[in-house]
Amino acid sequence: MIVNEKVFWVGIGCQRGASTQLIEKAIQQVFKENQLNQSAIAGIATIDNKASEVGLVEFCQLYNLSLKTFPGEILRLVSVSNPAKITEQAIGTPSVAEAAAILAAANIECQSKTVNEICSTHEFLKLNASSFNLTPSLTAVGVRCLVPKQIFRVEEEPGAVTIAVAQGV
Repeated sequence: MIVNEKVFWVGIGCQRGASTQLIEKAIQQVFKENQLNQSAIAGIATIDNKASEVGLVEFCQLYNLSLKTFPGEILRLVSVSNPAKITEQAIGTPSVAEAAAILAAANIECQSKTVNEICSTHEFLKLNASSFNLTPSLTAVGVRCLVPKQIFRVEEEPGAVTIAVAQGV
């Protein structure tokens, strides 16, 4: 796929201490396997408690990419095809990589921290009160998860990285 625009958001979940090199290898592999152009990456997205993770910050600086972060309270409102119970138990959301990529691709900004503030700021977000699910609104505006979460470990590198890729409109 040849793309000249910056349309892909890479969602990343990682264990503490994941290196820049591990993140780089994971992204390269995902983009190669899915025939996506790395130069079309708009930015990296993750959960807010990873905002100062050294490997992520260094990767973003190395490639001049923005880093968007989202509170777990918001990430958990995005339905994903591969939720992880262990992640939900540990940090309160069943998805980091997929949910963060999808929200970033929808151009959601989370300076405010409450669900109601975010939904009122982005008119296209309609929170279904019965299910507390933002996914139908995100799908309606053309956001889609191109690559569901992929978990990477490399023998010589400590930690693990989870990568997902979403495309906005």
